Amino acid sequence: MFASLALLVAAQFPTNIVVPLGKAPRQVEQPIAPIEIAGPAYDEACRGSDDWEKPAPPVRIFGNTYFVGTCGISSILITSPQGHILIDGGTEADADLIARNIQDLGFRLRDVRVLLQSHEHFDHVGGIARLQQLTGAEVLASAAAAPVLRTGVAGRDDPQFGINKPFPPSHVDRVIRDGEMVRVGDSILIAVTTPGHTPGALTWHWGSCDGGICRQIVYADSLSPVSRDDYRFSDHAAYLQAYRASIAKVTGLDCDILITPHPSASSMPDRFAGRAPLENRNACRDYAAGLTKKLDDRLAKEAAAH
Repeated sequence: MFASLALLVAAQFPTNIVVPLGKAPRQVEQPIAPIEIAGPAYDEACRGSDDWEKPAPPVRIFGNTYFVGTCGISSILITSPQGHILIDGGTEADADLIARNIQDLGFRLRDVRVLLQSHEHFDHVGGIARLQQLTGAEVLASAAAAPVLRTGVAGRDDPQFGINKPFPPSHVDRVIRDGEMVRVGDSILIAVTTPGHTPGALTWHWGSCDGGICRQIVYADSLSPVSRDDYRFSDHAAYLQAYRASIAKVTGLDCDILITPHPSASSMPDRFAGRAPLENRNACRDYAAGLTKKLDDRLAKEAAAH
C-alpha cells in the first residue's frame, strides 16, 4: 500500500526530503492509548478547557498518528520503524509535557528524527528549541517561518506582529517548499504552504494505515483572520490573494481525518470522546468554508469601519 502511495506521490511531487536514518528505534509491540480509551481520558482531563499549558494524555488518533499535545494546543507524532516525525512543539512550557507524552507512549525521544511546524507563533513553535535539544532532530520550516524560528521573533509582515511574545530560537536545518515531501521510513508527509494566519504557515497531509484500513489525514493550519488592532487585511492585496488561495488548497485536499493546531477548532475533544465522528470526508471542505466566512466577515468589518 505505502509503496504504491510513495510512487504516486513521488510522481506528483518530485522534490522530497529523506532524512538519513540511524539505528532503528525500539518498537511498541501493541498499540497503546487507543482513541476508544485514551480519547475519553483526554476529554475528562481537559473538561472543556482550551488552556495551552494544561497537561493532557496522549491519544492514538489512527494507525501511526498520535496526539501528544495539551488541552489547548496540538502536537502530532507520526511514527515508523525507522524513526518518527513531530509536528508542532506548543509553548516553551509545553515542550516537556509533549516529551513526556511521547515517552508515555513507549517511544524514545532520540527516535524523533524531524520537527515540523504549522504556523510560527509562540504557542505552536515556542517549544521547538527545547524539543530539538531533547531529541537531536532536524528542524524543517517554510521559507517565511525559518527566520522567525531562528530568532524567536515574529516578522513585521505577520498580521499579529507586536502582540505575540518572543520564544527561544532554534536551529533550522532546512527550508521546505510547497509540495515537498518529508519522509522518515515509510511515513511520507507532504507540505502545503498556507499563508494567511501567518506568512509562513504550513498544512500537512499524509496517509496512515491500521491493518488493512487506510485513511488520509490532514493537519490544517489555523488560517483564522486574527491580527493586531491596527492591521487591515484589505490593505494588503497580495497577502489577501495568497490567503484565499490557501483556503482553496485546504478545500481540495483528500481528507478523511482533520486535525488542527488548536483542538477546539476542529471539534477534536468531541471526536476524541465519541460525541462526534472521528472521520468525515467533508471535514476539510467544511473547515475551509468556515474560514472563508470568517475572512469575509472580517473584511466586511474593515470596510464598515473605513
